[in-house]
Amino acid sequence: MIDTIKKHIDEVEKFSATTKEDIENFRIKYLGSKGLLKEFFSEFKNVPNDQKKEFGQTINALKTAAEEKVAALKEGVESKEESKGVYGDLSRPGEPLELGSRHPISIVKNRIIEIFSRIGFNVSEGPEIEDDWHNFTALNLPEYHPARDMQDTFFVEKDPDVLLRTHTSSVQVRYMENNKPPIRTISPGRVYRNEAISARSHCFFHQVEGLYVDKGVSFADLKQTLQYFTTEMFGKSEIRLRPSYFPFTEPSAEVDVYWGLETETDYKMTKGTGWLEIMGCGMVDPNVLENCGIDATEYSGFAFGMGIDRIALLLHQIPDIRMFSENDIRFLEQFKSAY
Repeated sequence: MIDTIKKHIDEVEKFSATTKEDIENFRIKYLGSKGLLKEFFSEFKNVPNDQKKEFGQTINALKTAAEEKVAALKEGVESKEESKGVYGDLSRPGEPLELGSRHPISIVKNRIIEIFSRIGFNVSEGPEIEDDWHNFTALNLPEYHPARDMQDTFFVEKDPDVLLRTHTSSVQVRYMENNKPPIRTISPGRVYRNEAISARSHCFFHQVEGLYVDKGVSFADLKQTLQYFTTEMFGKSEIRLRPSYFPFTEPSAEVDVYWGLETETDYKMTKGTGWLEIMGCGMVDPNVLENCGIDATEYSGFAFGMGIDRIALLLHQIPDIRMFSENDIRFLEQFKSAY
């Protein structure tokens, strides 16, 4: 009997398994309630007294070997399963990396910057929290002007001299204060207006405003610059300028581009006229130049401003401006661009 138990010890030491089922069958065979160890212990009473000590030691050796073997095999299998769960099948091809998408506002902004950079415009930036001088006074917006009304402007802590900028023209003022002509710059950025939020308007949006100041700058230079921009941006070269009013430019104009009437969407966007308003522009008012320390008798300039959100809505046929700020990943994943 002792020799039989020793053979089982050898079998236990040589045993190997790669699945939990095989290990469990092995455990039941030796350590189960009806296993071999149970049988050997039941034979203990039939062993002669002079062999009981050796018999007991051999059974305990078999039990220890079986328990250690089961524990070692379980640890090995669980380790492999854990590794597979973390890393997967290392022999499989790698998962493709998902490319990120640019926000449509960034796509359009970068496109505008790229177009104007070709003709010598640099990019200037300024603070979104502005003071009265740079946002209003320097731009020929007197104290009684409607734009200063609490219903149109977000003032900071009810301080009439600190506010969220209502246009990026404030950046142009700062740029003129710190740079001498010739000046050729565009100022993209986020601006704020105290307006009701709807599908077509928001309390914050994005603008790009351009400024060119030099000797002998004329309205013809402005028109040619805008002609170049609309052709590059929209692929449409027919524009018109309608007389308008802005406090910081004189004369002033609204710029329309001929969008066409090829589709039903074209009719809706242009209200059946084929013309679409895209920006405002004009010659810089001499008072603005003087406020910024530039001699208006020697220099002249033009300025223009457009809404990035509006252009993005047009180019990508987006029906609701609120979609730009909702961070819906399904919406954002639709936009791919090299810019």
